[in-house]
Amino acid sequence: MKSLLLRALLVLICVAGSVQVSAKNEKGLVGAIKVETPKRPKGQKDVLLLIAPKLDTVRVGFIGVGNRGISAVERWTKIPGAKITAICDLRPELVERAQNTVVKAGMPKAATYDTDENAWKQLCQRDDVDLVYIVTDWIPHAEMARFAMECGKHAVIEVPAAMSMDEIWMLIDTSEKTRKHCMMLENCIYDQFELTALNMTQKGLFGEILNVQGGYIHHLFDRNWPIGKRDWRITYNKLHRGDLYPTHGLGPICQLLNIHRGDRIKTLVSMDTKAVEGSLVWKAMGKADPENFKNGDHTMTFMRTEKGKSILIEHNVMTPRPYNRKYQLTGSRGYANKYPVEEFCFAKEVIANEPEFKGVKINEHDAIPEGIQKVLMEKYMHPIWKELQDVAKKVGGHGGMDYIMDYRLVYCLRNGLPLDMDVYDLAEWCCVVELSRLSIENGCAPVEVPDFTRGAWDKIEGYSHAMAE
Repeated sequence: MKSLLLRALLVLICVAGSVQVSAKNEKGLVGAIKVETPKRPKGQKDVLLLIAPKLDTVRVGFIGVGNRGISAVERWTKIPGAKITAICDLRPELVERAQNTVVKAGMPKAATYDTDENAWKQLCQRDDVDLVYIVTDWIPHAEMARFAMECGKHAVIEVPAAMSMDEIWMLIDTSEKTRKHCMMLENCIYDQFELTALNMTQKGLFGEILNVQGGYIHHLFDRNWPIGKRDWRITYNKLHRGDLYPTHGLGPICQLLNIHRGDRIKTLVSMDTKAVEGSLVWKAMGKADPENFKNGDHTMTFMRTEKGKSILIEHNVMTPRPYNRKYQLTGSRGYANKYPVEEFCFAKEVIANEPEFKGVKINEHDAIPEGIQKVLMEKYMHPIWKELQDVAKKVGGHGGMDYIMDYRLVYCLRNGLPLDMDVYDLAEWCCVVELSRLSIENGCAPVEVPDFTRGAWDKIEGYSHAMAE
């Protein structure tokens, strides 16, 4: 009886947010909020390392050709083996602009849809579309991807791809049922620094990775925000609490940690500040009810993996700060940091094993000299970046990483290879949106993160990029 009463008391204290309880029972962390994992529907199996039939030409249909969408259209006109066959947007002038981009590139005119808010469904049903590329605002992402897969198309979705656990499980189940790829368009995993650090990690330079950090610090809103510009995004922040945009920070570091490829995120705890700038921006836009702005100006989410690694993700789109994705890794034998300056620190024996630096004195509490860093960055440049960097920088898109993202997508589809990201990556990187809210609204209580692979998280040993060779 005393044991039961003590356990109940611990649960109450944890949910109240005043104490972090670390005791465990047979089901996991005492006091943690358990998020149910729905049973896999009968007849389905996981889509780890999913391979689809090769496509000689990847015929793509775009839903949404605004700011991000038109950039994607421009990139796709320069990717070998790609063909733009359909374009859809609610704004005819944007469809016309995208069509002109296609024609100017010497491609045949694409079919266009701009007269009906449900016209995107017609695009998904076309026989000459293999891949649906979704670049709308966040709200319809998951439903569009579900419908596309049920129409027999692969679906790729701008970030974040899903805003709730229901949407995440819907996409997982639909991908497993249809055996179609469902990938989130997370471009930051292709950044030069992130790719190089990943390669160095896989070569063992950092030892065992222990802690990783990431985030999205980007001042998107201010008090002079014009009414009608990005209203959907500020509105979402008004109505929802938590880290609403976690994937740019979380994506690259999950690859470092081999998430669902030998490890998995097990628990998270989130906390936020009050909404100061958010409320003022909302008020300055002439909107009603500014005092009930839900999203805090700054959100932090702490995570722990099955194998004892720790993660910190931050989100702040409200206050004036330099852009920062907070990318940082700490290993047993080294350290890497991208912002505000790129720097590395290594144990002495790591540098001693690099033949170029024999005899160089290195302090383990200082960043390595800039000259050595430059040589290491060149030596350990990821093969994908090394191969594509010239054309990627020329085509552009966040320094070239957008082009590499699209190129790799087409490359894998044409060669019948697993994609660089799968639907479980989508799930793990997007689940922070709802689970961070759940933690914050329950006094910063720990939340158990579901195993989206339903038991297959350690079936693969380590993250890797598939290559045709």
